[in-house]
Amino acid sequence: MKGIVFSEFFEMVEEKFGYEVVDSIIEKSDLPSGGSYTAIGTYHHSEIVALLMNLSDEVKVDPQTLLKAFGEYLFDTFLKSYPQFFEAQSSAFGFLESIDNHIHIEVRKLYPEATLPRFETKIEGDKLTMVYTSERKMSALAEGLIHKTMHHYNTPFELKKELLNQEGSTVKFQITTL
Repeated sequence: MKGIVFSEFFEMVEEKFGYEVVDSIIEKSDLPSGGSYTAIGTYHHSEIVALLMNLSDEVKVDPQTLLKAFGEYLFDTFLKSYPQFFEAQSSAFGFLESIDNHIHIEVRKLYPEATLPRFETKIEGDKLTMVYTSERKMSALAEGLIHKTMHHYNTPFELKKELLNQEGSTVKFQITTL
């Protein structure tokens, strides 16, 4: 997982809960990196899981709720850093459909070692089916990104989420515009 994700996670935690909480979760997490990340460095995703679980314990909020909130927060970072991806699409569905076939291709050019989730999409009228697949099992992060995407394109929607396997590595999102 790229260091930028960790940096943004710490920024969100500091903004929402304060620096003391950031310091506390780093200390409690016993991280191989020591909690020090460079934006372009690559770190094992177990570190973000440890930080997330310790944050959940510290602030008494469900980890999936926190991960979804982080996805929403991360959207704003992506929007600022890569506006061309958003400007290239005129609709939320168009943007979401472009993730695997365009955006992730560009990300791999910059970071060939990046392990990215897969998104299979199918649009049928006012419905988009999006199947998330990742060994990291962080579909709540994807859900937060989907929510912010729909809001960014001013698209009222309903979202249904279905686990396609017990471990949560494959999840189907059904998004319907209203």
